[in-house]
Amino acid sequence: MTDHESGGQREDRAREDYHDPTAGFGGAAPARSALTLRLVLAAFGLIVCTLGAAAFVILANEPALAGILAFLAAVAVVDIVVVARRKLRGEPG
Repeated sequence: MTDHESGGQREDRAREDYHDPTAGFGGAAPARSALTLRLVLAAFGLIVCTLGAAAFVILANEPALAGILAFLAAVAVVDIVVVARRKLRGEPG
């Protein structure tokens, strides 16, 4: 995306019904994703899982549980990246 593109052009590039296979059935409005809420929840999950993994390694000496929480923290990072890219593309939410 170039610097001279306006917000309206980014909105045009967003895929309105892409994530809603039932859009338009029975006159229903297209579903909208709550991207900001998803971003906040993923950030919260990242913080909690990272702190939990560190606590299990340092305090409880439980590497298996720390590994599970570290994996969930990595999933949260991927979700943050996906949501941030969708928001930058101009998808509402």
